[in-house]
Amino acid sequence: MTAALSDPRAFLLHLLHVAIARAQPARTLAGFLPPPPKGRTVVLGAGKAAGAMAHALEAAWPAEAPLSGLVVTRYGHTPPRLAGVPARLEIVEAAHPVPDEAGERAARRLLALTENLSANDLVLCLISGGGSALLTLPADGLTLADKQRINRELLASGAGIHEMNALRKHLSRIKGGRLAAACGPAQVLTLAISDVPGDDLSVIASGPTVGDESTCAEALAIARRHGIALPPAIVAGLESGALETPKPDDPLFARHQVRLIATPQQSLQAAAEAARAAGIAAHILSDEIEGESREIGRVHAALARAAVAGKGAFETPCVILSGGETTVTLGALVPGAKPGRGGRAGEFSLALAQALQGQPGVWGLAADTDGIDGVEDNAGALVAPDTLARAAALGLDLPDHLARHDAVGFFGALDDLVVTGPTHTNVNDFRALLLGRCE
Repeated sequence: MTAALSDPRAFLLHLLHVAIARAQPARTLAGFLPPPPKGRTVVLGAGKAAGAMAHALEAAWPAEAPLSGLVVTRYGHTPPRLAGVPARLEIVEAAHPVPDEAGERAARRLLALTENLSANDLVLCLISGGGSALLTLPADGLTLADKQRINRELLASGAGIHEMNALRKHLSRIKGGRLAAACGPAQVLTLAISDVPGDDLSVIASGPTVGDESTCAEALAIARRHGIALPPAIVAGLESGALETPKPDDPLFARHQVRLIATPQQSLQAAAEAARAAGIAAHILSDEIEGESREIGRVHAALARAAVAGKGAFETPCVILSGGETTVTLGALVPGAKPGRGGRAGEFSLALAQALQGQPGVWGLAADTDGIDGVEDNAGALVAPDTLARAAALGLDLPDHLARHDAVGFFGALDDLVVTGPTHTNVNDFRALLLGRCE
């Protein structure tokens, strides 16, 4: 028996930590930096990894070269400063996933830093997932309260990340390429960590420095399809095209470059290599899996059950890895039911456990690589062959917890929550199934 199968939980957690380590800015950012410009270097950034990206930049940028700027990250997601590296950039914190006044103030300050830039200046934009909420500057006719309501409704609607960000871009004065537009005539280099399926640069943090192919008409259709009420002035602006975003072929992007410094696929590959080094075959399904979390959990369970029965495409023992961004659609609760707590990784894990039905030889882990599953303090959860038996012994009703989206209540009682704390990076969902042989 390999070490992986002798302690499956520790092995799966090891793979998660390897995936997270691969996406750390301190490991990747320096290799993408240009030489200092003739003029100033101004840093603008937003996202859950923005604090770590700022620290990595401070460490890598020549000490004699000017460097100043501001980044905004989520509350509690500013990492400790690197030893011996002087502070040169300001880091502020704001709310995620629902924006707050601190995020709006930060967005205004970021936009103000673009004033009076010259062609000799360089703007380094540090962008990562979470920037959509952290960098909030409502369009004319929209208030912060409006944006907060719209964000909450989008999060509960089951809309995919591409839909959510297409709408967000058209309701903002800084997203959808508008930050880049404000930086002219300076050179702009965006360094991004991808948290979206397909690494679509225009979707990461709603693409503040990238041309936007979506249109006002599409944004309005998304709002109507998901029942998102918009103020009359915004509806009029979308209908007339007044709120249109700059497009990828706009000349304003001529001096702009974008580099991905970490991606979901790279992290999955790192985890696969770690599994193989431990003597376990590893297979990556995809880094672009989308859909309802519970349905994705059931599909993974079906693949696992087939494999351990010798009927699937994978020979056991092995690890099956996947990433992407699933969704959780919040439905109406049974009258009197207590609302649950959890995110998409927990929802996947509930459905996985239910569909596996205690299948011997299968262990699973699902987590968000930023360390926060939804708005909770856990990153995700673990599933084991004895999950249902231990739950039954404690009187836990899995279907009830799944109906109430209560992964925290279920897995917390089993001591099976995955808790990493903020990881200071974000390459989206990480899922790993460890399959042994079912004798």
